[in-house]
Amino acid sequence: MSSTECDLIAKLADELTRQSYSAVVVRNYCAYARDFLAYLAQHEISVAAVKPPQVAQYLRHAASTFRKRRGRPPGPNWHSIPRSGIHALLRLAQGQWPPEPDVIGPEAELRHEIGLKYEAWLRDERGLAAASIVALLAEARHFLIWQLERGGVRSLKNLNVRDIDLYMDARAPGLTRVSLKDYAERLRSALRYMHRTRYVARDLAAHVIGPTLYAYEGVPSILEPDQIAAVLETTKRDTSPMGLRDYAMLQLLATYGLRSGEVRNLAIEDIDWRAESLRVRHSKTGACSFLPLLAPVGEALLAYLRHGRAKTDRREVFLRSRAPYLPLRNYASEVQRRLRAAGVEPLGKSGPHIFRHARAVEMLRASVPQKIIGDLLGHRSTEATIPYLKLATEDLRAIALDVPGSEVLA
Repeated sequence: MSSTECDLIAKLADELTRQSYSAVVVRNYCAYARDFLAYLAQHEISVAAVKPPQVAQYLRHAASTFRKRRGRPPGPNWHSIPRSGIHALLRLAQGQWPPEPDVIGPEAELRHEIGLKYEAWLRDERGLAAASIVALLAEARHFLIWQLERGGVRSLKNLNVRDIDLYMDARAPGLTRVSLKDYAERLRSALRYMHRTRYVARDLAAHVIGPTLYAYEGVPSILEPDQIAAVLETTKRDTSPMGLRDYAMLQLLATYGLRSGEVRNLAIEDIDWRAESLRVRHSKTGACSFLPLLAPVGEALLAYLRHGRAKTDRREVFLRSRAPYLPLRNYASEVQRRLRAAGVEPLGKSGPHIFRHARAVEMLRASVPQKIIGDLLGHRSTEATIPYLKLATEDLRAIALDVPGSEVLA
């Protein structure tokens, strides 16, 4: 192995150690990375030129070597360790992995060009949040792939109503009415942009037909106070690092009714221990709220930070429980697992948002004004709070006004 390759392996070991991987994992990853470099040298491929097909080819070669040496095939998940080590090596060597896909052919070039410009327009001119941009871009790319594959580059300029209808018909199977409505709205945005920038001759946005959803027609899941208490108590008994983390997150969800993203994006500096306050950056509005740091929440956070959170320079509070210790991006499965462990089975969706629904209804039952409920939930307007309050139908009936003259009706 050349000195350059030895230096690269040494840097890989240092980087993995810095990310708090265990010594065993560091040793295994470096061993597979070293074998991969030897394979590249044998085939006269530089590490800077590696693409995903070369990695797949090497893994097949490594599996074959394993079979010859041990007289049996590797297990079904065997490839995950060498692949992870190789990916870590390539991230270090190339700066990014996986690489951006090659843009080959006129259809791919046009799709790539529109995607880049549309993304810049959504970000710079419309000022949308990153999550909104990702969703809008995904639908635009999905539509462009569908249209350009069936009609080629020229078909986009002459796009017509029939094309739109065919696409929506192809999009609909397997989707709920809510999802299909979301996709229709995102497609309208893309079509308006492509007409504005003259990629499409006609403005076809008005011809995208999605399902009609009536205001507040769907009633989401809700947890009763005893169910929330059961989930918290069951999770509290798990004193593992993952249990401490999940308990702190559930306390935030249940106590303040935060959105999933607001818990996920909570940073160390958002907790003011001296002032006993919590800064919440609302993911939808971009505004900040300062909430009192209540004792159960503060104790749960402190226990996690002291005994459950990995020692790392990351500023996000909630991290993965295993290396690499990156921010926790999607924890719906953890919430569902904690619900099941407590024997709680909501009738509908069972993600983090059901705690938000429950908090809104709990405040309504405590006669908290709707404006204050909306402020705590981070809503810009009182109208945004109404969908949460429809859950307490019995409470709403109790405060309904009498109809004048109703007492004389037989």
